[in-house]
Amino acid sequence: METEKTKETIPLWLAVAITVVVSLPFGLYIDNISGSLKLINLPLWVAFIVWAEYFVLGAKPAALKIIIPAFSLAVILTAATMWFYVILNDRVPKDAPEGTALAIALFIGVAIIVYIMRFWSVLQTGSLPFFNGISMLLGVYFTGSIPAGTDPYLAPWLAALMAILAGLLGAALGWFNVTITFPRKVTS
Repeated sequence: METEKTKETIPLWLAVAITVVVSLPFGLYIDNISGSLKLINLPLWVAFIVWAEYFVLGAKPAALKIIIPAFSLAVILTAATMWFYVILNDRVPKDAPEGTALAIALFIGVAIIVYIMRFWSVLQTGSLPFFNGISMLLGVYFTGSIPAGTDPYLAPWLAALMAILAGLLGAALGWFNVTITFPRKVTS
């Protein structure tokens, strides 16, 4: 009995190595386009995490219909939470323990963000990219992957832009990685 299998023309190990090299300019060189002024620093680690999500969710283009909205929504909602933190931080009494505003904002924000998962099946199926969207926004925000000196009220939204752009790059890298293996059906 003959069975149909998918065979890669270029092995996955080589396709992954090629994809890593293709991704490097986005994180290493874009920030130096203007000379000494650093405009952006696209966090490649975010892109690599979303790239991995593509494989976890089946390594098919249909995964992008889950990854992109789930990841992006979580990033935006977490940015709103961090924006609330900045506002709250200006209003918390100065003698309150350090981190009070952050703890309050994250408790309320994350509770709401996770609660809304129940209302959209994409967020349930895409729980991995959804939770990664939360953590990636926090990572971009707290690691300073945005230009130094950014207005504190703008910083969460700039971090969101960087995280979403990096997430889109990661989704594209996942698709590219599979595509360059040139999979084909073979009968054995």
